[in-house]
Amino acid sequence: MTSLPAFDWAINLLVIQGMMGAFDTLYHHELTQKLPCSPRARRELSIHAIRAVLYGLVFAAMANLKFLGAWTLAIAALVLVEVALTLWDFVEEDRSRKLPATERVLHTLLAINGGALFALYALQLAAWSRAPTALAATDLGWRGWLLSLFAVGVTASGIRDGLAAYQIGRRTHAENPFARQPHLNVLVTGGTGFIGEALVTHLLDAGHAVTILTREPLRAAYQFNARVRCVTAVDQLHREERFDTVINLAGAPVLGPRWSARRQAQLLASRVGVSEALLRWAESTANRPTTWIQASAIGYYGSRPADEQLTESSAEGGGFMSELCQKWEASVRPLDGLGIRTVVLRLGVVFGPGGALPPMLLPYHLGMGGRLGNGKQVMSWIHREDVLRIIARAISRSDMQGVYNATAPASLTQAEFAHILGRVLRRPVWLHLPAEPLRWALGEMSELLLAGQRVFPARLLQEGFEFRFAKVEPALRALIKN
Repeated sequence: MTSLPAFDWAINLLVIQGMMGAFDTLYHHELTQKLPCSPRARRELSIHAIRAVLYGLVFAAMANLKFLGAWTLAIAALVLVEVALTLWDFVEEDRSRKLPATERVLHTLLAINGGALFALYALQLAAWSRAPTALAATDLGWRGWLLSLFAVGVTASGIRDGLAAYQIGRRTHAENPFARQPHLNVLVTGGTGFIGEALVTHLLDAGHAVTILTREPLRAAYQFNARVRCVTAVDQLHREERFDTVINLAGAPVLGPRWSARRQAQLLASRVGVSEALLRWAESTANRPTTWIQASAIGYYGSRPADEQLTESSAEGGGFMSELCQKWEASVRPLDGLGIRTVVLRLGVVFGPGGALPPMLLPYHLGMGGRLGNGKQVMSWIHREDVLRIIARAISRSDMQGVYNATAPASLTQAEFAHILGRVLRRPVWLHLPAEPLRWALGEMSELLLAGQRVFPARLLQEGFEFRFAKVEPALRALIKN
């Protein structure tokens, strides 16, 4: 039986659906929302897994087969199940997270386009239903090849989401380091970020009261199931209210757009500007906090030789990252004069289920792992779980004060890291990216990848802190297993 013009339009719309869906998956689900790393997205990932595999069948079927006679009922049932899963997915997304505007608009376009293509396909199925029952091959030319490629891609995406949901379910939960502390009233900035989300969740689970300073209160409400109080500006904090501890993690990601003058100003404002506003509040409040925990970074030391071990007493370095960290730390130095015990944590690269690690893992998963530049640059890192334990320790121990290097004791070169990661993932390590193209593409920001510093947590070790993850291979195995 010949195809109707409606079928040709349905195929064209299916191609558009595939392209929009691929963009939605890569940009929203993977890059910006990082759903595979989010524990609260487990049910959404499970729905995505089933829906994507069925979508793969739809793409493959429409690209290669005519469903004649009774077979029309089978493909119609598959489409109806797909539509039902899509509606369930919409409900689950609205329940579990705040969708960014771009994702909401794209989902609307996908729904409109999907409704149109399935309506047009239904006209063709009605015509095919009158033919003798059979499956017949169809040749759609380049569109058939492209839809078959989409079928493979969306099925792979479904498998990826299914594995992510399974891994989230298997994650072992470490002991909550805030569970045995007296009740705390805590003010947190950066509470929706990679470290902040885990910190706030642990504090809430331990029964503490948390206020978050955030520009996205609705997102925070979704993240923490409306268990937090949100303020969008420091002037919303009342003069009489009391916080036992302030934990200042605010700061835009340093790895992103090139460090133009405008971008550098944004990075400074997101750190120094927030800290200075909080400082003004601390000076005027009637009830000053007892403890202030301030984030900084090992970029304070600048780019240093691989054999130079840096402790808290080492001198600052040069370059924009060092300048950023110096100003960040200087912005809260007046707290000492207010009688507030201040702990500054110079954080290394933080590993966990999210943050910097997943982008590092991706090339290795694709079999394209290797070193950057000469591979001799030193990576000083720390597991997110140890960061939370250090913060809990800083709250509870009145003898902790001043600057601490928040890095694991065992730093390693980037080439060593690549070798270990390849061994853990059982992937080849062969692709070596030269330094010059990275410097040309990223400018001064390339120093984040090509320069390093061997930072040692001297004060933490002297004071008896025991790292749960002191070496990188056990940390990576625990994170990848989970």
